[in-house]
Amino acid sequence: MQNDFDIVVIGAGAAGMMAAAEAARRGRSVCVLEKANKAGVKILMSGGTRCNVTHDCDAAGIMEAFGKNGRFLRQALAELSPTDVVQMFRDLGVPTKVEPGGKIFPESDRALDVCQALQRRMTESGATLRLGAAVQNLTRTETGFRVDLDGQSLHCRSVIVTVGGMSYPGCGTVGDGYNWLQQLGHTILTPRPSLVPIVGGSAWTWELQGLTLPEAQVTVGKPGVAKKKGELAQRTGGLLFTHFGFSGPTAMDVSRAITAVEDLSTIELRINALPGWNDDRLNSWFDAKRASEPSRQLDKALCEILPRRLASALIEQAQVAGEKPLAELSGANRRLLVEGMLRNRMPIQGTRGFKKAEVTAGGVSLKEVDPRTMHSRIVDGLYIAGEILDLDGWIGGYNFQSAFSTGTVAGRSAAESLHDADAGG
Repeated sequence: MQNDFDIVVIGAGAAGMMAAAEAARRGRSVCVLEKANKAGVKILMSGGTRCNVTHDCDAAGIMEAFGKNGRFLRQALAELSPTDVVQMFRDLGVPTKVEPGGKIFPESDRALDVCQALQRRMTESGATLRLGAAVQNLTRTETGFRVDLDGQSLHCRSVIVTVGGMSYPGCGTVGDGYNWLQQLGHTILTPRPSLVPIVGGSAWTWELQGLTLPEAQVTVGKPGVAKKKGELAQRTGGLLFTHFGFSGPTAMDVSRAITAVEDLSTIELRINALPGWNDDRLNSWFDAKRASEPSRQLDKALCEILPRRLASALIEQAQVAGEKPLAELSGANRRLLVEGMLRNRMPIQGTRGFKKAEVTAGGVSLKEVDPRTMHSRIVDGLYIAGEILDLDGWIGGYNFQSAFSTGTVAGRSAAESLHDADAGG
């Protein structure tokens, strides 16, 4: 069995398979090591086994999803954009579709098709895939790197680390890559869960489990702090009430702001069940309803603009009788209802942790990686791509796009660097 390669790629996920294909198609001997018994384990389970491959937006839209760190992706997205990803899968026989909200899925709704296409592209490019190959250590040598497995070692001139972070540890992503890179001199920003359900709320919200608000505004903020200064994160979209707190796209998108805070008593969750409405509009609605239907019951009126279960819960929280006629609703009660609909404040106890997190925040400091090549600024011949980098974006295909783009750049750059070295030698 061959143990010497030009390039070893550690991790056969989205970034790793892209990197391997790019390097191998440029004539380099490439070996991909995957600890699991199959490639693309997270791809297979993502998006409810449908795999949201990217998002229907331009490069600026992708970068926005990653906050201030999104700038790092500028060159990678110029090399492989969302449009390029869609075209790539079409060429591989996996046509895609755009769903409401911009998520792009395979037309077949099968993550397996995505994974098999990427694996086929990789192996047909000439890369060798070894499954069940758990890396124990990564060491720099005079001629490149030694990659230690259980009972054997591989040697390579360059290595590409694409092992992911710590989310969904059942997939094998347990953070071992952080240790190798730290030993090689890299700075690891504390990994934490992102895109993870939120634990919080109280008894009355837990009783609403199963209720979905198709459009809600969710904010993580500091109580008593001026609006903008106190806002740590805010997103609008679907929200799901659960028996432990909140899930759905908006809750998961703002979760990274929660896991960045040590003292959760200093923050709160605010839910606006009527985004696009403000106090004036809601009060005008109450005034109009009261004038046109003074005898109409409060609960029946609120069901015109809110789901029945939420309307009943908010009425109960305001300590008002649901059957009370609108004409008899006091100003104080109305203010409580308006506050509950537009600014319902909830305590936060935490998140569901790495076991339920879709991605990992934190990781390899972006200051130590060249965004044009994904080459380490610390160790020559080392390339880093995918989720192990300090990059985590919103739900909606953004993180796969990041993996595809950074993996592509890493594979291309590693191969071209060796070509230049050989030509110079």
